[in-house]
Parts: sequence; structure tokens; C-alpha cells
Amino acid sequence: MTEKNGSFAHRRAQRALARQLEYQQQKAQKVRGHEPQLISAMTQASAKVWAQLQQVRPIGDDARVLEVGSGAHGLIFYFGSRNGIGVDPLAHHYAVLFPEWQRNATTISACGESLPFPDGSFDVVLCDNVVDHAESPAAIAREIVRVLAPSGLLYFTVNVHHSIYSVASGIHGAWQRLGVPFEIGPFADHTTHLTVARTRELFAGQPLRIVQETTDVEIARARAHRMAPRHAGDRLKRVFFKNALYTLIAVRE
Repeated sequence: MTEKNGSFAHRRAQRALARQLEYQQQKAQKVRGHEPQLISAMTQASAKVWAQLQQVRPIGDDARVLEVGSGAHGLIFYFGSRNGIGVDPLAHHYAVLFPEWQRNATTISACGESLPFPDGSFDVVLCDNVVDHAESPAAIAREIVRVLAPSGLLYFTVNVHHSIYSVASGIHGAWQRLGVPFEIGPFADHTTHLTVARTRELFAGQPLRIVQETTDVEIARARAHRMAPRHAGDRLKRVFFKNALYTLIAVRE
């Protein structure tokens, strides 16, 4: 990547972070007084992932668990580990906005592309649908594997899309690079729209044994057909799938 392109990728990632912070600041005001409902949903989500990983290898409550991109409502906060750590560029903001559950884990303000931990530091690494907001998904994938201990468990998800959205994301980035002050929400919130093939490439050649790999493309297509279209974009989803969840569970070799 050239320095010019690298600089633009950084600016685009910073813009996505700014939009995310603004969204979570607004959400913090809306959920005030309704925290129990949100906590219940978070607890269920964490328990589901914990159960999936338990089927691969038992996880003790003293396991060293890291969530890369723990965000405002990450899995780590109700994962049940006494040694849980969440890393997120906006962690210091989220600790103030959502203190009721953020205090359940140690959180560190850092980027996934450069994790502040030695090799093999964690028994479990979680990364739940965040890398497409970041400057370099590939660098995050390498860092995730680096800090995962031998025989450690990886749980990774990200939304994947038909290749047409990857092209559209590139076009959106091109006019931003030229200084055109026009943003389309989904393409401003995400630095890239990954396809299934490009997502698989993130971990290609890494010392991982894949235990489970799923993609709910057909579910995404069916969801688009059930939903009443609000605009042209919703109609496009009926032909070219969007927001299908790719899930990878793997063991570090």
C-alpha cells in the first residue's frame, strides 16, 4: 500500500470511529433507564458464544480472554471470565457512557492492528463483527493469531456482502479521496464491505485449525425479501445479498 493510500485508509477509519462514537453517545441517552433489557440481551449473546466454544474445548473461569473490538456492548462484559480484557479505540469513551457493564472487564484504548500484548497471551480471543470498521482488517487478523496461545480458541465474525457492495464501497472511498463532501451512511460507517472470499483470505496461511465456518447468505437473502422496502437499497438487497454473518471458530496450532 502506498503512503498516500495508507494515509487515506487511516483517515477513513478515523471517520468511521467518529461516526460510531456519535451513534453510541446518542444511544447512551436513549437506553438510560432501560439498562436491564440491554444487559439481558448482552448476557444471552455472551452465553451463546461461550457455549459454542465450550463444545470445542472447556473454558475455565480463569481463562485469559481477550475481545478485540469490545465496543460499547461487547461479548467480554458477560462472558464470565475473571481475566477478561476488552480492547477498543474508543474504550475510554465507552467506560463513561456505559459504566454499568463496562466495569465487568478491564478495557484498554488501543487499535486491533497493534495489540499491546506479548505473543501467546490469551487462551480465548473474540472478535465480533468489527474488522470492517477498521483501518486494516488483515493486520487485525494477524494480531489476533499472534496473541492467541497454542491450542487457544478463536471466535471471529464479520458481516459479508455480495461483491457489488465491495465495489460501491471502493467508489465511495474514491470520491472521498478526491475531497467530495458526500457520505452514504453504510459506506461511511465501514472502511470496507468484505466478501466471503476476502474474509477467508484474512486468515489464509495462519496456524489455525478451523473447527467451524458458517455463512448465513440464504438467511440474509430471505430477510431482505420479507422486509418491506424503504428505499432502493432495500430492493437491491433482494438481488444482491447484504449483511450475511460469517462465523469462524478455530484453534491455534
